[in-house]
Amino acid sequence: MSRTEEHLREAFAGESQANRRYLAFAAAADKEGYPQVARLFRAAAEAETIHAHNHLKALKGVKTTGENLAEAIAGETHEFKSMYPEMLEAAKAEGHTEAERSFHYANEVEKVHARLYQKLLDNLGSSQDNCPFYVCPVCGFTSEQEPPDTCPVCGTKGKLFKRID
Repeated sequence: MSRTEEHLREAFAGESQANRRYLAFAAAADKEGYPQVARLFRAAAEAETIHAHNHLKALKGVKTTGENLAEAIAGETHEFKSMYPEMLEAAKAEGHTEAERSFHYANEVEKVHARLYQKLLDNLGSSQDNCPFYVCPVCGFTSEQEPPDTCPVCGTKGKLFKRID
């Protein structure tokens, strides 16, 4: 890998993380009653997304939908088979219960994401359902068509799930 490619990967990761961090900062500013600060954080988060997409484009990181689905499946599978189990064990050993819960939620949900991606990849090119997805606001559990009555991962009420069209 060239030095420029390494820099693009580093920049993509940094911009992606800044986007998520700024959106969390915006939510906190909203909660604390600072709407203008929240707006600036959301605007900066959007700009960071543009930067990240530009870096990914320069890396030729977006391919065909089939290739993108296969890459997503591989990434999610790596996370729930290798990455999160190791992180969970470390959090347990260190007694960091909040991290343990966070890793557990992510690990369980990555399995669901891999399954959903695989389903779409298996049916790519054929007629597909055109239905919304629903995402749990606590753990990220994702369901298709309808939210569950309660989240199977964290127990959150389904009526709180966010609809994604």
